[in-house]
Amino acid sequence: MMNYAPDDPPPPAVQAADLTVARGPRTVLRGLGFTVPRGQITGLLGPSGCGKSTLMRSIVGTQAKVSGTLDVLGRPAGHPALRTRIGYVTQAPSVYDDLTVRQNLEYFAAILDPGRAAAERRHAHVTRAIADVDLTSHADALAGNLSGGQRNRVSLAVALLGTPELIVLDEPTVGLDPVLRRDLWNLFHDIAATRGTTLLVSSHVMDEAERCHRLLLMREGELLADDTPDALRTRTRTDTVEEAFLHLVDEAVAAARTKETTR
Repeated sequence: MMNYAPDDPPPPAVQAADLTVARGPRTVLRGLGFTVPRGQITGLLGPSGCGKSTLMRSIVGTQAKVSGTLDVLGRPAGHPALRTRIGYVTQAPSVYDDLTVRQNLEYFAAILDPGRAAAERRHAHVTRAIADVDLTSHADALAGNLSGGQRNRVSLAVALLGTPELIVLDEPTVGLDPVLRRDLWNLFHDIAATRGTTLLVSSHVMDEAERCHRLLLMREGELLADDTPDALRTRTRTDTVEEAFLHLVDEAVAAARTKETTR
């Protein structure tokens, strides 16, 4: 059972308090607290190695040694009931090169929704997901013969199978040319606007922050900001999110130095 009454508003898509992840002697995430609102695109931005992928694995329930509180769609992260409610796209395309686009999706659909009785439903979900990512004309092409951008789209189609309420995308635009990046972001906005789906998208490219409704800015396992792009620019008196991020980094460094000298 959910922990909220039917007439109450649903909880945020993701809610974290004092979220900490350790890997051996190293603390990768340090006491994070944030919310990801439903039906919007939240950008998770920061330099490579700052903990973005670790945070995403924590949210989808595949990260070990997680402490603190982390609720996803009203359930503890990793709860079995979340398996079909979350779509996850890793950095590397999760497709089989020797299968066609349609065969890849049929395989993953059968895992998500097994049984002969579900065959017709799976076929409808596969066809829709292929159309969503604009690969209908390539449905019978081997995944190994596709371009890098097209393979990324197949991975996204896998995440769209069924009706996920939350889609987690780990740097989905890395290595793509500007046109493909634009097209993917247009698709993300369409999914959020037409289906009410929540998207959490990580990137280390700061200009992509301007495309998000809300931002989580990270550095060295810590959260520098949890706000909208407009609010961040206003708060830091800067013109771009990249400038705002650099301003927050400078503030954090200065605060750390002050703390060190007063010990």
